[in-house]
Amino acid sequence: MKALIQRVTRAQVTVDNANIGAIDQGLLVLVGIDPDDGAPNIEKMAHRLLNYRVFADADGRMNLNVQQIGGGVLLVPQFTLSADTRKGLRPSFTSAATPEHGVTVFSSLVAAVKQRHPWVETGQFGANMQVSLTNDGPVTFLLEH
Repeated sequence: MKALIQRVTRAQVTVDNANIGAIDQGLLVLVGIDPDDGAPNIEKMAHRLLNYRVFADADGRMNLNVQQIGGGVLLVPQFTLSADTRKGLRPSFTSAATPEHGVTVFSSLVAAVKQRHPWVETGQFGANMQVSLTNDGPVTFLLEH
């Protein structure tokens, strides 16, 4: 599982011109699911997303997590994160999870994060989404499990 996290001042996702999820200050998380991802990956990733310290404390250091600042989390499925781009000029998706496995793992990740944090929004698995954001910093990290 891969999660590209971006510290944002705002982010939203739309499908068919309808806003389906939006947050103000918090984390936009693009999630890539691999074929071998399961329960251990989900629990570990949920913990890391909510506890990863990327927000500034009173001294301007990245010492606070999204829970400590009362921020939102916008989880967006993005199968292209699991693409193999090591050779050639076109990505290969043979390393990505099947859609059936991907939707199950993504839904379980969403449930795990929602169980621990009250401000969670999501994108729509399999949809053509438009994601807009204001990256704060910019601050972006790739978490892998």
